Amino acid sequence: MSEFVRLNLIFPPGLEDAVTEALVSDPAMPGFTLFHAEGHTSDFARASVAEQVRGRVERRVLWVMIERERLQQLLATLRREVASTDVRWWTEAVCSHGRLA
Repeated sequence: MSEFVRLNLIFPPGLEDAVTEALVSDPAMPGFTLFHAEGHTSDFARASVAEQVRGRVERRVLWVMIERERLQQLLATLRREVASTDVRWWTEAVCSHGRLA
């Protein structure tokens, strides 16, 4: 079993700068991958009219592969710098990883 986990963050586009700046502010933090996505939810209270009509809300999905023992430090940084109930997160085990060349 790898000592790494993948942290998954889901958040609205308006928080993209805050989330990414929190990650790049510390040079010891790992890199990340950012996707543009749409999500479906039963709560459209904060959705735009266009999102309500489409039935999907714009979201960003960010993946960070990090050592398990550094996860709490990263979450603390994000909580301190972003502190939003609009950011959802979970982790997934990384069974193995590497480079092809």
